[in-house]
Amino acid sequence: MKSKDLRRVTMLVTSRTAKNLERLARMDGQPTIGRVMDKLVREKMLSLRHPEYGRSLSHLGRSERIK
Repeated sequence: MKSKDLRRVTMLVTSRTAKNLERLARMDGQPTIGRVMDKLVREKMLSLRHPEYGRSLSHLGRSERIK
């Protein structure tokens, strides 16, 4: 298996943001907040490329999206 092209990034965030990232990691079953950040960035890039994707999901609550 080919190794991934990874970069180390350091970010400065507020304590509330850090707590929310840890909470999202637990909710999603991710081992680190770095994976949560990757997921958030991928979703944001997708919504920027395809605006209808972002609008179609942004107004729905999480429970409505799961159905």
